[in-house]
Amino acid sequence: MTDPAATLLSPETVTADEAGSRLDKWLSARLPDLSRTRIKGLIDDGRVSAAGQTITDASARVKPGQCFTVAIPPERPAAPLPQAMDLIVAYEDDDLIVIDKPPGLVVHPAPGSPDHTLVNALLAHCGDSLSGIGGVKRPGIVHRIDKDTSGLLVVAKNDRAHHGLAEQFSVHSLERVYRALVWGVPMPAQGEIQGNIGRSPQDRKKMAIVSHGGKTALTRYRVLRSLAGGIVSLVECRLATGRTHQIRVHMTSIGHPLVGDQTYGRARPAKVKHLPDQTRQALLDFPRQALHASVLGFTHPNSGAILRFESAIPIDLNGLISLLEAI
Repeated sequence: MTDPAATLLSPETVTADEAGSRLDKWLSARLPDLSRTRIKGLIDDGRVSAAGQTITDASARVKPGQCFTVAIPPERPAAPLPQAMDLIVAYEDDDLIVIDKPPGLVVHPAPGSPDHTLVNALLAHCGDSLSGIGGVKRPGIVHRIDKDTSGLLVVAKNDRAHHGLAEQFSVHSLERVYRALVWGVPMPAQGEIQGNIGRSPQDRKKMAIVSHGGKTALTRYRVLRSLAGGIVSLVECRLATGRTHQIRVHMTSIGHPLVGDQTYGRARPAKVKHLPDQTRQALLDFPRQALHASVLGFTHPNSGAILRFESAIPIDLNGLISLLEAI
């Protein structure tokens, strides 16, 4: 990976005694200022080469006479940079801004998504007015929705608004309504799902309902309509709490995971094979969890006015629903 701003390090040539060592181990011995984990990451990123050839296998065995070049990328700025993007602004005043987020947009910088996030776009849109309470990388962020979930979220533009909104999230006084496409038809057609949510003991990258620890979580759902003969249904979910992946985990826990959810939603009714080819493929290939934050209501932290916003189901999800309704 060529980067004109990178610092190039060329450790000494591999000796006969060192032959057969793992590349990452050899480099870490020759470059003591870099950890082995850091070196492995540089190899994975294609930043290590030998004789002009990029090496991407950290476990490759070095050979006598080889000489490797390591390209160290420049340090990223600690604070996110403004990056202009088109935003759908549902509401804005001096205290806050409500955004209708498209699917695929990460809310704030994180490992794997260092820039081109909603925060970067907001810094360009709002300038220096975002609240600093969220920290350097999360200015103004009071709550999040997943990268592949679309819909409404509110961002604070000053510390007073941030405190006021955060308190409403803390006591769960906001109105938060989602639309979701789930596999099957939940029974009963209306109900509550409770269960503490925490890290899955089996997979720390996933959330799960846990018997010990976790945080109290409550989702109220109702089936809006059954589609394609009950293969899928459109469901409304109201959050009484707001835990990470709450709707995705709760709906999966009752046997009705979200369509398109690659983390929690792999189970599919056998009847899907009877659908018309175009509909079946559109359903099975839907590229994200079919979840949309459709309603957001809260008390304005400064004026005290009751604000409520609605977002129409986005075009990708609406197109899938239209295919299913046509059956």
